[in-house]
Amino acid sequence: MNLYMMNCELLATCSALGYLEGDTYHKEPDCLESVKDLIRYLRHEDETRDIRQQLGAAQILQNDLVPLVVQHHNDKQLFDAVIRLMVNLTQPALLCFGKVPQDPTFRHHFLQVVSFLQAYKEAFANERIFVVLSEKLYDLLQMDWEQREEEHNLLIERILLLVRNILHVPADPDEEKNVDDDASIHDRVLWASHMSGMDDLVKFLASSETEQQWSMHVLETVSLMFRDQNAEQLAATGQARFSAERATDLKDLELLRQRETAEKKSRVLQRGTRHSRFGGSYIIQGLKSIGDKDIIFHKGLHNFQNYTHDHGKELKRVPKRKQQAKDKETRRRSALNVRLFLKEFCIDFLENCYNRLMYIVKDHLIREKAQQHDETYYLWSTAFFMTFNRVHQFRPELVSETASIRTFHFIEKNLTNYYEMMLTDKKEASSWARRMHLALKAYQELLMTVNEMDHSKDETLRESSKVIKNNIFYMMEYRELFLALFRKFDETKQPRSFLKDLVETTHLFLKMMEKFCKGKSTVMVQSRKVKRKKKKKPSRHVEKPRSSEELEEVWRSISEQLKICAMGSESLPDEIVPFDAASEIPVEEQRTEALVKIQNGLLSGQAGESLVLLRSAREVWPEGDVFGSPESGPEEEVELLKQILLAELPKSTQAEADLDEEEDVEEEVEEEELTSVQVSEREFTFLDYMKRFANSSVVKTYVILLKNYPHNGIHTNHCVVKMLHRIAYDLKMEAFLFQLSIFCIFNRILSDPAGSAYKELVSFSKYILNKFFALAATNNKAYVELLFWKNTNIIREITEGYRKPGEEESDASRKRIKWTPQEEEELQSLYLQYKEVEGVDVIDNILANLKPGTRTRKQIINHLVQMGLAESVKDFKKEIKGTRIVLWTEDQEVELQRLFEEFQETDDILGNIMKHVTAKRSKARTVEKLMSMGLVSDRKELYKKRRRKGKSSGLTEEDFLRDLGVDGRDVDSEEEEDNDFESEEDEEEQTKMEQIPKEKPCRKSELFVDTKIQTILKSLHEEGLSPPVVWLQNCLNRTADDREEDGSSHTVPLVPLTEDNEDAMESKMFQKLLKMVGIRPPANEQESFWRIPAKLNPEQLRKLASFLVLSSPEEATETPTESDDQSPNLDQKAEALRALLLARKKKAPTTVPIEPSELKPQCDDLTTLPHNPRKRRTKQSKKSLFVDSDDEEQEGNEDVLETEEQNPDIPPKISSERSKVAAKRRRLADSDDEEPLSNDQEEQPSTSGAATDSENEDLLPTKKKRLRIEDEEED
Repeated sequence: MNLYMMNCELLATCSALGYLEGDTYHKEPDCLESVKDLIRYLRHEDETRDIRQQLGAAQILQNDLVPLVVQHHNDKQLFDAVIRLMVNLTQPALLCFGKVPQDPTFRHHFLQVVSFLQAYKEAFANERIFVVLSEKLYDLLQMDWEQREEEHNLLIERILLLVRNILHVPADPDEEKNVDDDASIHDRVLWASHMSGMDDLVKFLASSETEQQWSMHVLETVSLMFRDQNAEQLAATGQARFSAERATDLKDLELLRQRETAEKKSRVLQRGTRHSRFGGSYIIQGLKSIGDKDIIFHKGLHNFQNYTHDHGKELKRVPKRKQQAKDKETRRRSALNVRLFLKEFCIDFLENCYNRLMYIVKDHLIREKAQQHDETYYLWSTAFFMTFNRVHQFRPELVSETASIRTFHFIEKNLTNYYEMMLTDKKEASSWARRMHLALKAYQELLMTVNEMDHSKDETLRESSKVIKNNIFYMMEYRELFLALFRKFDETKQPRSFLKDLVETTHLFLKMMEKFCKGKSTVMVQSRKVKRKKKKKPSRHVEKPRSSEELEEVWRSISEQLKICAMGSESLPDEIVPFDAASEIPVEEQRTEALVKIQNGLLSGQAGESLVLLRSAREVWPEGDVFGSPESGPEEEVELLKQILLAELPKSTQAEADLDEEEDVEEEVEEEELTSVQVSEREFTFLDYMKRFANSSVVKTYVILLKNYPHNGIHTNHCVVKMLHRIAYDLKMEAFLFQLSIFCIFNRILSDPAGSAYKELVSFSKYILNKFFALAATNNKAYVELLFWKNTNIIREITEGYRKPGEEESDASRKRIKWTPQEEEELQSLYLQYKEVEGVDVIDNILANLKPGTRTRKQIINHLVQMGLAESVKDFKKEIKGTRIVLWTEDQEVELQRLFEEFQETDDILGNIMKHVTAKRSKARTVEKLMSMGLVSDRKELYKKRRRKGKSSGLTEEDFLRDLGVDGRDVDSEEEEDNDFESEEDEEEQTKMEQIPKEKPCRKSELFVDTKIQTILKSLHEEGLSPPVVWLQNCLNRTADDREEDGSSHTVPLVPLTEDNEDAMESKMFQKLLKMVGIRPPANEQESFWRIPAKLNPEQLRKLASFLVLSSPEEATETPTESDDQSPNLDQKAEALRALLLARKKKAPTTVPIEPSELKPQCDDLTTLPHNPRKRRTKQSKKSLFVDSDDEEQEGNEDVLETEEQNPDIPPKISSERSKVAAKRRRLADSDDEEPLSNDQEEQPSTSGAATDSENEDLLPTKKKRLRIEDEEED
């Protein structure tokens, strides 16, 4: 495509833009429409980006668009359209093509677009255009957010994108050919933006609270501004050089001088004294030529040391996929004025913008509000600005946002993600490697900042660094990171610069960890281990075959019952299906299984089931009279059953199959936990951690960097030598470095003319070589070992001695039994013999023909696969025969539904159904059927519920509901916040019950729960929830009436229609009341309402409704009368006794407590007591139980007398002692609460009842008990 031959329409459109006359640009009338047409053309360009290339070749941006922006920026519409077009033209080539094309044609187009972008960047190195852009951006930012419209925000974003695109254009070093301290095109663009004030607007956007939406654009622009800069050099700009820096430069200069001097000496030595024609010929002994003779050397002796057979050979071409990755980062020193203004920008940015901007950007990244791979700008900024802050003036408060544990975690997570993607995404491995390098440099700078804080004079900074180190050394991820990066290092995808940073970061990490562990007795770290749980199957008891005497004993025990069942005198169970119609096993082959089931039934004493199964099997298999003839009589059937019992039959596999299915059902909840990560703590030892680095893959990576030692920095070489020294000296593993490639590097170092500059390398090389030659003196195989990389076991053998030939096999291999050729031939013949036999297991037949105990089933299968006779182990899986009943009849479905409704409220629904169902099936089949019928939505509803164990004072609500005829196990456990309230109520009830004579056990639970219900009703009344209680009572009564009329019962939901009822249903106290009266909460997320259970009959519902009446104190003390002809019952007796005891506690003026046995009610004495179920006693304050005046005492006596008149059947002994108990309690209350009584007051007689008591000689004196008096606390 000829780029200079433009499309006619495109040419006409560009001509309609305008023309440049001198320095003035004259726009055409259709300029705006032409700009819009160009945008439309770019939108429809092809995959080669032809429109973009033609516009670039015509230099439309340089000649037309830039002058339009500079001279006609007051035309708002034209300015917006031109900015929009410029953003499109300057977008990166990588965005245009998606990725770097591999096809040569498309790659040419890609490079062409890049060249046009570089020309655009040079056009923007103009201060005038940046002045216009800065003024427009400033005017837009001055507007309040209420005045800004969508078009204003779009224009701000486009200006920022235009600046971003220009800064993103890569430099062309071949064209520029600039040296350090020279102004490149990028420097000129930066200087133009600085002179126009654009950099100040960028800082304003980064620091403003109202402009947070541009944070990602700002960070991207800032990172592109500093992409060619070195943070350490930038921080040192304009400062006097320190002595340390000067010393480093002097060392580098001395190194170069020594190398130059050595080269001059070598050149002098290479000059021979004789003429070249008389150089002579020599024989090199020990170096063979092509034949068997020594090679003949025809050159001077000065070249002898450099001779090699490789001279003159063509270099082997390395495939592109195996070539080393190249460093694409170019570092150069910008012009001084540019570096000074960039340094000031960094200082201002750190002081005013850094923490806030990095917080916002990280929040966008975590919430995924940014674009893909935008985290790379965050990682670069973290590394660059933290380095600048550390070198310039170390102020940790300026980078506090990133110097934290959260940033460590964020970078480690991204670094691990890049590492995993590099291994999986092979096509984009280089891109992932570059991103991983950015994350590694950010991680390195975080460690260096923490290390700098650790050496600070400020105690606060040292404590902060200690906290950070505690966290990063404790967590396993941070310790394992470097080992993983070393082991998976690939020099074809990761450049040497990555390896250099990795080695230096590891060196710093180990240095900090060693210092952290030094001086501490124990250091605990986190350890994670992926634990794969293998489910242990319960050992199944294998029953021993019974002897004939035992079988005869069994027959004698069940023979009589069998005769009764055969004669029809006893009802037999329903018909049992003796086969599985859906099984893959033919019906005929299930006949033996039926015989085994009959035998097992007889052994377990199930005579009726065995007889029914025999008759059913006779109908299925009538041929052969195996189960008797159809005309068999009862005696013949009994005799046949005896024969089946005494016969030797194979054991049934059905029980095992059912057991496996039951285990599958019960273990479904635990399937997710089979593979779990076990987190624990262990003691950390630095040397044990260092042993992890004693690995050939890690050492190989260090050797790669060591090969390039002349070009490495002094610190890099020190890091490499330090790691090798730790392995060789600290771990005593010098033999790990006995490798030929390492010795070649040592040879280069020792023969280097500038070796004095590498003192550490030289001394370490000599140390390793001395160790090797010392070992070679005792081990003659040491020279051969130089050819191989070694592990710790081989190192031990090299240094301590090799194993003997008999000790080479491991324990596992020694235990392995070998197959002789004769055994293999026998195995092959047996396999071929039984392979084609149908209906039998091949392995079982082979085992039967081999010598017992010599081989297992697994060994035979594995060897058959190894010999190639079978493809896989799966070919020999045993088939489990089953007699599972899959077909469900209509009657069985009705029975299953009835059983589910009956046991639906119990703790073990599935267990109860399995016990009572007629057609026995496995739990798995039953669960599937229940779910298919829609009775349950989740199988978890059928699991056995575990109830919490705990002590309870007195009886519980379950006892109360059980007395009503309801199974109380369906009442859910109450919430934890109500436990304290319950415990207080239980303690008070226990205190009162100790002073109340025991009632009959059959009514004790009702009294206990009724008291708790009254307590809850009182609390609800105080909270203003009395109307919902009345609504609940009406619902129970209406449900009772409906069930009496219909004669059927089903669950009834409680639907609150008023706002008060809805609020009450959300109250914890009201929900507790619902549970106490037996209302069932929603079973799962599909239910919304509480439900009245279907098992409550009308009488129980009305009784529960009667308990929901709040009794007043007056009602509690009244004892209403009833006609004498009313027939009494036990409920009336208990009700009357409750009222009587409450009246005694309040008003009986006695002085001596009576024995509880004397107050035990007798049925004959309570026949005339009335029954009033709506009158209930309530809890009263314990102080209210006592009276403090004689008037109240007298009233109490009158009430007691009145009660005695109404109840003449009460024994006179009980009535005479009431006043004694009350008087004594009154004295104790007065003495405890008010002031001690005088002796005169104590000697005064209380009442006339006391005199009566003194005359009674039958009462024995009892010990005086001090009552505990306390106020009730409101819940």
